[in-house]
Amino acid sequence: MSITIIGYEDGEAALTWSGLTDALAKGHALPKAEISDTFLYRDPDTLLSRSAWIDGLGVAVKSATIFPGNKAKGQPAVNGSVSMFSDENGELEALVDFHLVTKWKTAGDSLYAAKLLANPNPETILIVGTGTVAGNMIDAYRSAFPDARYIVWGRNRDYSAEFAKAHGATSVTDLADGIQQAQIICTATMATDPVLKGEWLQPGQHLDLIGAYRPDMREVDDEALQRARIFVDSFETTLDHIGELKIPLASGAISRGDILGDFYDPSVFKRAPDDITICKNGGGAHLDLMTCRYIIDQWKPK
Repeated sequence: MSITIIGYEDGEAALTWSGLTDALAKGHALPKAEISDTFLYRDPDTLLSRSAWIDGLGVAVKSATIFPGNKAKGQPAVNGSVSMFSDENGELEALVDFHLVTKWKTAGDSLYAAKLLANPNPETILIVGTGTVAGNMIDAYRSAFPDARYIVWGRNRDYSAEFAKAHGATSVTDLADGIQQAQIICTATMATDPVLKGEWLQPGQHLDLIGAYRPDMREVDDEALQRARIFVDSFETTLDHIGELKIPLASGAISRGDILGDFYDPSVFKRAPDDITICKNGGGAHLDLMTCRYIIDQWKPK
């Protein structure tokens, strides 16, 4: 048995954003995934394993080690890989670079949401945040909205300006003003308290929310959610796990019925032109599996 090993650069060269969003659509047409997460701790270090099984697609186990002390040694704090197993016989098919899968899964998730929900031909796209994910989102959005201009807001004005220049975008210093300019807004921050206020939103806007991933994290306030038609990539990985929705559901600011759909039923992803829409990116292991299968299929010599 030969095992395919796909590194970051080799995999990157074989992929397209449109191909990935097509793969996500096809993956969600298959039976719903079985998913599970496990954590092991040795303070301050962590081993996170996320697994998913989709009948007809295979099994993926994505393992990540988080060693915060590595930064002081000039070493990456996060390392890992994805093990892909055959759906037919359970054999190990491939080992795929962790960072490759994470990059394409995370950005592809929100790109798919924008393709389903955003009004066509946006003039301006606002990226809130200046980290790696924010840069990846500019690349992803450009594949679907090539004529849009990009503006960026970050808490550190100097770094925001540098980031914007590096990505062919324009830095804005006032977040409320930036929101008023944009038709698509993407938040990719590490905020625990909301940075975006619902009172700033304009009719027709679409928001992709990425950053919040813990039960105590939020990027938008209650008013933003109350003004919007809300969607998620997966009910199972967002509602009871991520503060963006868990907190306002618990407080009664929104109800379960306000969450209108997830990717398993794309037919409900509808809007009127003046609607405000929000899609929360939960990034579950089933998306890692779909992305990993796409990477393997594209990397194989034709």
